[in-house]
Amino acid sequence: MLSSPLVWLSAAPRQVFLFLTAGLLLTTGCTGLPEGEAQPASQSARDADTPAVETAIAQTGSLEIPIEYTGTTAPVRVVSLRAQTEGRLLQLNADVGDAIARGQVLGQVDSRLLLAVVEQARAELAALESEVAQAEAEVSDARAQVEQARVELQQAQADAARLQSLSGEGAITTQAAEQAVTAARTAEQTLRSAQEQVRTRQQAVIAAQRRVTAQQATLSEVQAREAFASLTAPITGSVLAKTVEPGDLLQPGDEVLQLGDFSVIKVVVQVSELQLGSLQLGQTAQVRLDAFPNQRLNGQISRISPAADPTARLIPIEITMPNAGGRISSGLLARVQFANVQSDLIIVPEQALSGSEQKSELFVLQGTGEQAKVAARPVQIGEKRNGQVEIRSGLKAGETFVVRSSKPLEDGQPVRLSILSEQSPAP
Repeated sequence: MLSSPLVWLSAAPRQVFLFLTAGLLLTTGCTGLPEGEAQPASQSARDADTPAVETAIAQTGSLEIPIEYTGTTAPVRVVSLRAQTEGRLLQLNADVGDAIARGQVLGQVDSRLLLAVVEQARAELAALESEVAQAEAEVSDARAQVEQARVELQQAQADAARLQSLSGEGAITTQAAEQAVTAARTAEQTLRSAQEQVRTRQQAVIAAQRRVTAQQATLSEVQAREAFASLTAPITGSVLAKTVEPGDLLQPGDEVLQLGDFSVIKVVVQVSELQLGSLQLGQTAQVRLDAFPNQRLNGQISRISPAADPTARLIPIEITMPNAGGRISSGLLARVQFANVQSDLIIVPEQALSGSEQKSELFVLQGTGEQAKVAARPVQIGEKRNGQVEIRSGLKAGETFVVRSSKPLEDGQPVRLSILSEQSPAP
């Protein structure tokens, strides 16, 4: 029942006023206050009879108390900048905490030996290209010899045919005709030999071109190694750690700097297997940092580990959140609460209810100011926990209901609002 009396702050000024008024009447011969400033006795009596109530605005919620998990902030990505070539580190242009941009040159490795290797590879490539040119020239010479041999063959064949005709007429000896036929056959063999020489020279050109291609690949590799002498940032972020100093000798694979991408911050917390069923990818999480105690950050679950700790039965859950301006750094203590599924049930203090368990009701505020009154509203209740109760039906979110009253209330009764009251804004 709403019968627990309240101590109203509005009563204190009235008592002080009456006390001062009585004193003034005693010292001035009871002349009293000017007419119109004194409060009528009927109004005072009416205010005394009107119950004073404290109200609140109905809101949806859940009786579940969210569990708070602790974790540590970290950049969404951590990349190691490593040496890709051998040499002495000449300079390092970044230190721990420095902001860096993708493509920025952060260091330089001594590349003088690589430059010498590059020049040597270029010289070898030029020599091989010269060999290709020479082989192609030899192919041209061989083709010229083929044409010459073809002309000589045609001439020899024509001479042999003419001399055979003369021999048949008895103008020349048979021996002379046979010599001409032999010369034609020799010219034919010479043509075949020249054609074979062309094919051989063409194979030599192909082999020389392949050597040029191989040397070009070698030169590209050496040039790439020489380019690796400049250490460039692969991401935009900040320097987390520095493992070498200028003057150190680097080998391929040695770590130079550790870089972090702080555009997004991640927090990893360990969750009990009993809570795993209520979590899913993309679910909202509230993150509170001790470094910024007055701010609540919104993140979401980006990764649920498929493997739990076999001893503790805890599952790593990764939460990511944007980091506009890069204000959040690495290594900060983070407190994480996962948002429960939004409930449509109204949650009110248990003391706001009256009646029995089977037939509960509460009082809803109607009107404002001097027109304020209450209306009894039957409600269906649900679970109770920690002094709170679920309202399954009978009250809507945004309605104003009575939490406490200085006197027992009745349906339609006028009321006065305490200074602690919440009230829905007028429509």
